[in-house]
Amino acid sequence: MRFLVPLLAFGLLNGCASVSYYGQLASGQWQLLQARQPVADLVANPATDSKLRQHLLKAEQARAFASAQLKLPDNRSYRVYADIGRPFVVWNVFATPEFSLEAQTHCFPIAGCVAYRGYYKQGAARGAAALQKQQGLDVYVGGVEAYSTLGWFDDPILSSMLGWGDERLATVIFHELAHQRLYVRDDTAFNESFATFVEQEGTRQWRAARGLPVLAEDGSRQRDQFIGLVLASRERLKALYAAPLTEAAKRAGKQAEFERLRGEYRTLRDSQWGGRGRYDAWINAPMNNAKLLPFGLYDQWVPAFAQLFVEVGGDWQVFYQRVEALGRLPIKQRQQALKSIAGQARSYRSGGAATRLDPRSVSQLR
Repeated sequence: MRFLVPLLAFGLLNGCASVSYYGQLASGQWQLLQARQPVADLVANPATDSKLRQHLLKAEQARAFASAQLKLPDNRSYRVYADIGRPFVVWNVFATPEFSLEAQTHCFPIAGCVAYRGYYKQGAARGAAALQKQQGLDVYVGGVEAYSTLGWFDDPILSSMLGWGDERLATVIFHELAHQRLYVRDDTAFNESFATFVEQEGTRQWRAARGLPVLAEDGSRQRDQFIGLVLASRERLKALYAAPLTEAAKRAGKQAEFERLRGEYRTLRDSQWGGRGRYDAWINAPMNNAKLLPFGLYDQWVPAFAQLFVEVGGDWQVFYQRVEALGRLPIKQRQQALKSIAGQARSYRSGGAATRLDPRSVSQLR
């Protein structure tokens, strides 16, 4: 309740719309808390589905590794389970002006300012998106399978997380515990890049600890190529919107750019991926500025954190201390420091093979 009460109080100070929004946040979080069950009890219960039991056992092995080897918080998070009965725990709504790639930000009493609003019901997210569309904004709704309460609650393993496979479930646990280890208000790129690096390096070490080989790079190479196309398109759109053109000309240029992106994707898919495209559904769906927002938001500073990890000799505790020091800097100084560190990074060693860490990813594509 220490989390829910300030949420509702903040809503009361900001009008009826805020009361409604924060009310659904409080209700959704409360329902999630009520659904939690200790993993140990579920594993010990002979009535538990055998497939679920196996998933939970493997998740708990990764959870123990996270605290013992990656020095992530040792608490009850991800030692409880919740069946939420839906594919996503929340739906995030992103919005931008028609001729801009700047996100409409939203500020919260605990998490600070972020580039989206979350809803526990898909219908509510779509309703909010429809209202923003009526205001002339570009809007995108994306489902989220997991999130962190930053240590305010014991975050559960969610039923929505079990469809990924055991290794992906482990990486998400590493990622979300990293948010509990360190979170800087009002700097989404910093927070997500930090958690993404911990996820990637943690996964490498987790596989090595079990004697497993380095993952094949084909999937990550395709993802990087695809994201590279999207980021290049986004840069061209920025130039278009900054040009001294009429709204009609910008609107036509915008649609032409989206068609160019689709064409470049199909050429890449057919010439290098054997005609099979894992992003066909995304590229063929309606396109707008807001849909491009998550790209580059989540991995922007990963090369900087990778370089920092190398500089401290792979010592997790020292690494966290260095990251905390960066987090205490004013945001402009922090970004400059990260740019300087990233500039020193050439490659990041993964299992003895040089693997480029491209700062261009998005949670929905992982």
